[in-house]
Amino acid sequence: MTVLPALPKVRQRLILAVLMLCSVLIWLDNTVLSTTLETLADPVRGLGADPGRLQWATGSYTLAFATLMFTAGALGDRFGHRTVFAGGLAVFAGASLWAAYASDAGQLIAARAAMGVGGALITPAMMAILMWTFTGPARAAAIGVFSASAGVGMAAGPVLAGFLLDHFWWGSVFLVNVPVVVLALVGLAVLVPNFRSPARRPLDPAGMLLSAGGLVALAYGLIRAGQVAEWSRIDVWAPIAAGLVLLAVFVVVEMRVKAPGFDPRLLARRVFGGGNLALGLLLFGVAAITFLNAFYLQGALGFTPMRAGLATIPTALGALAAAPLASRLVRRLSLRRVAVPALVVAALSMGGYGFLGLRTPLPWIEILLLIQGLSVGMVIGPVTAALIGNLSLEQAGAGSAVTNTVRQTGSVIGIAVGGTIMSLVYRRAIEPSLAGMPGPVRDQARVSAEQARHAATALHRPALARAADDAFLHAMHVGAGWIAAVALLGAAVLLMALPAGGEKKELVRETEAEPEPEPASAPEQGPGPGCAEAGVPEGRELREREAGAPGRV
Repeated sequence: MTVLPALPKVRQRLILAVLMLCSVLIWLDNTVLSTTLETLADPVRGLGADPGRLQWATGSYTLAFATLMFTAGALGDRFGHRTVFAGGLAVFAGASLWAAYASDAGQLIAARAAMGVGGALITPAMMAILMWTFTGPARAAAIGVFSASAGVGMAAGPVLAGFLLDHFWWGSVFLVNVPVVVLALVGLAVLVPNFRSPARRPLDPAGMLLSAGGLVALAYGLIRAGQVAEWSRIDVWAPIAAGLVLLAVFVVVEMRVKAPGFDPRLLARRVFGGGNLALGLLLFGVAAITFLNAFYLQGALGFTPMRAGLATIPTALGALAAAPLASRLVRRLSLRRVAVPALVVAALSMGGYGFLGLRTPLPWIEILLLIQGLSVGMVIGPVTAALIGNLSLEQAGAGSAVTNTVRQTGSVIGIAVGGTIMSLVYRRAIEPSLAGMPGPVRDQARVSAEQARHAATALHRPALARAADDAFLHAMHVGAGWIAAVALLGAAVLLMALPAGGEKKELVRETEAEPEPEPASAPEQGPGPGCAEAGVPEGRELREREAGAPGRV
């Protein structure tokens, strides 16, 4: 290993700009697809994808992202974080090209999964490079600036997607990623040293395969139930059972590994385990209600993609405003008094979709979305910071992997369950209106409201379009009730997990069982708090970097 001189401040700022550009790219990709779903469901303008395939197009990205996150950091330790970062960007760009020119829903699903692989390689490397580049007070300031990129991506994604869909074909929402990746790769090559950790963590191929197999099987069974409208079929319950078994084996295997990428033992702690479960249930609700909202705005209300993108801005603005507000409130009150009521409000805002209709004024929808963004933002930020920030140094990397995986898993299951509820209820609601229709029309109308509206237009049957709207609204109302119930369960879990007062003392007591190592054992420590499996400077070398000493590559 060679000694790396301290980087000039101008170069540090340029590196931060490159990292923020890539972070915005990831968040853009997380949000543009929701605006594109209605177009992809259209048999003329899109791919004619049914709800099940759209669930997979959304969930395949998150599945790959969730199951590779805790392995990507270890790859960066071995090969250098710039190398892994560049590889992730290359995969992301290639998969974006594939998605843009996909000729059917199956190709789009595969391309989205490949994009998830690229995103999983990029994300830990971004934080690792940031932690290596900045030290002391400058690091805290850089993290604060870097965090703003998430809000920029959340706000810009739906609007950019809406503009592209109004002027170009649906593949343009993925094609726009390519020039951004090229610019980022140039910045990496010119500005960023190939940082790597002096202590290499072991890879975890068994854990990665078991977690991926379990989540894919579980999601397949849940989505399949919506496609066949029956739970008793073997192709529904068998994958669900197999997925649960694989996930159970995954937990057992990880508990026996000396240095697991995903440490399930941390979930046994009341605050850490309960807090992560609550976040998982909240992300379940967010993913599910976002899936329904995409079809409500463009399908039922007939918004153009651009107008639908603009309509969702209050959610992003609310989440942006909630972060500093939550931080101040937690300092004045306590985490429990801030996060639990906010999660209750988030659940009620999701349930509020049960009162939306075809004639609901747009300002009421905007208010509901703003409340949802504010409440969700006031939960995720402070709870995540408390869970990770209060772990001991050697546990922070594993704890971050657990938190990221649980959150992504909640999103995957939310998309699967939310879409399945919508499909099941819609099919039952539309059935009475299909009496006397020709067989092909009945089959097409049962698939989704989008297919029913297209058939109604082709056959000049406005009554069928009205029936499709009514059936979809009924499905959305039922789905919103179930989604709100799951989010309320998350609030109950968080209420029980967080102590009534002095939660910092409780979190400290949880980490006292495994005291901080002495400086002599520092080289064996894992990544520091907030590193998200990043492979940042460790032990004594970390303290030297904080004091201004050079790092190593």
